[in-house]
Amino acid sequence: MADPNGDPEINNAPATESVADPTPDATTEKRKGSVFVDKSLEKDSFAALTENVTGEIKNPLVGIPKEQLIQDVEGFASEFDLREMIPMLIKGALVAQNPAGIDEITELDDEDRRILREEVTHKWKHPRILYLTIVLNSIAAAIQGWDQTGSNGANLTFSPALGIPDTGEFCKDPANAATCDKNSWIVGFINSAPYIAICLFAAWISDPINHILGRRGTIFLAAIFSLLAPFGEATVQTWPQLVVCRILLGIGMGLKEVTVPVYSAEIAPRTIRGGLVMSWQVWTAFGILLGTCANLVFVNTGKLVWRLQFGSAFVPVIPLLIGVYFCPESPRWLLKKGQVSKAYRSLVRLRNSELQAARDLYFIHAQLVYEDALLEKSGLSKNSNMFTRFIELFTIPRLRRATLASGVVMLAQQMCGINIMSFYSSTIFRNAGASDIVALLASFGFGLVNFVFAWPAVWTIDTFGRRGLLLFTFPNMSWTLLAAGMAYFIPQDQTAHLGVVLFFVYIYDAFYSPGEGPVPFTYSAEVFPLSHREIGMSWAVATNNFWATVVSLTFPRQLRAFGTPGAFSFYAAMNLVALFLIFCFMPETKQRTLEELDYVFAVPTSTHTKYQMFTVLPWWFKNIPNFLRRREPTHCPELYKFEDDSWANAEDSKDSKGSGPETAPREKDEVEVPV
Repeated sequence: MADPNGDPEINNAPATESVADPTPDATTEKRKGSVFVDKSLEKDSFAALTENVTGEIKNPLVGIPKEQLIQDVEGFASEFDLREMIPMLIKGALVAQNPAGIDEITELDDEDRRILREEVTHKWKHPRILYLTIVLNSIAAAIQGWDQTGSNGANLTFSPALGIPDTGEFCKDPANAATCDKNSWIVGFINSAPYIAICLFAAWISDPINHILGRRGTIFLAAIFSLLAPFGEATVQTWPQLVVCRILLGIGMGLKEVTVPVYSAEIAPRTIRGGLVMSWQVWTAFGILLGTCANLVFVNTGKLVWRLQFGSAFVPVIPLLIGVYFCPESPRWLLKKGQVSKAYRSLVRLRNSELQAARDLYFIHAQLVYEDALLEKSGLSKNSNMFTRFIELFTIPRLRRATLASGVVMLAQQMCGINIMSFYSSTIFRNAGASDIVALLASFGFGLVNFVFAWPAVWTIDTFGRRGLLLFTFPNMSWTLLAAGMAYFIPQDQTAHLGVVLFFVYIYDAFYSPGEGPVPFTYSAEVFPLSHREIGMSWAVATNNFWATVVSLTFPRQLRAFGTPGAFSFYAAMNLVALFLIFCFMPETKQRTLEELDYVFAVPTSTHTKYQMFTVLPWWFKNIPNFLRRREPTHCPELYKFEDDSWANAEDSKDSKGSGPETAPREKDEVEVPV
């Protein structure tokens, strides 16, 4: 049984399909890449990818007779000069067509079956180069966190040093109130400059840069910006110069934010993709922790303190610059560029066996062929420019749903209020009565909690699912943030004041870290098809950073206008709004290949929303007594129906009626499980 968070049911549907004449005729045609396409099935697939009202998800290889599939593989190998790999590619294609039926595939030997079974029994057993690549991606994430936190500690000292004080003794004089109000906007602008650069510029240039340089080249370019910008921040003489340096920092941050999660998603095996892609957030949290450590290390360096806090972020960039070109390029990017041989060699490095590499290569290729055919049917070109692809994010139904879902989850990350802590925790704790050193120590504790509690998501994101983690953590973030705000009403002269504030802020942080922390970038990196993955991720990152800009720009003024309790209460309410948006508009993606998600996002938004509101929500309320008494809940009707990936051999097909797979009946033994 699945969990109550959207894990799709699997309908075991053995098919009795006949072997059709492999010669193309009026009802069939060959597509580029030697993938056999039946026109009637193509029409059904196009409908499934545009308005998938039944929620059925199909393998593009299902329905192709075995003899035809073997001919397709041979044509594919000939077209891309992989003739010496034909036996292995045939095995891989048969496994890709029927992953659940490896015992029936006569071409496999016992060693092949052992390797394939280990994908389930030892799902974390993979080559070192895969984990080395993820480690380097994690270093890129740590740079991101350190970049964010340098300004957190520097906020305590850089504003008076650059002639723009917004707190302290100067601002306590009523005569200086107007100046301090103006300066608070300037400080907010300085803090938000990287995020303005990302949402207006860096996120969007990531698309053409990825197209030209690939994933590794884009990360290398981003690292150069991340190396030079901190040196500039450490040497500026005026606040406009600091803004320019932080804009350059934002370009590096934006290129990494778009590319690194996509790169991780494209190289990761399906079964652990969520755990690997979410390393972005785990190590961003680690970078935040390192940044708070650096803030403490340099706290007693006098007038240089804020310069060293800004400049220290260059440290983790060095290993990233050196190591990135030892990593394999994304096989999906290579396939997109038509470099099939290189894609295969990349997969061989990233998988445990040549069989798994051949399987993934042919399956990805087959799905891309279908995507190309569907784009053509929609009157679109896979080689359209960036501006055309951006418009298509909002005009093609399948893309529009992914755009909405990624936009919701990215917006929710800013609505939850985490960045008021990431950007201004030192200021918040000083307002709670802490000295500068205590405020920095408290910020270090915040970073430590953020890092430690992100780790459970490595295992839970692919079991509880993306939706499940968010639906659990958002209500808890709401009440803990509200409690932290109310704690400010405890008089500051009482020792409990700061302790209670810290307690609820840390509990809030502990709920954030395994939920809304790792999910947004993991989710956004996987929901778009390969044809629009870069521009889709650019949209998601731009959305996230636009609202991060709003948060960082307005929070200093919000603190002066409403005080800390009012600001915390506002974001506590925003958590509940975000919870509603996620519940209604965010489909689950766990345990599905990147290509199978085409069918998930072909389900109309209205169908998904009605299902959540009128099926899942009543089911939860109905089963509250069962949950409280630890009883087995009743079954909830499922939305998604996954077709069994099976093929029929010549012996079976002799008993079928009709001459082609389109006439073969499919029995569905549907099992109702909670969503």
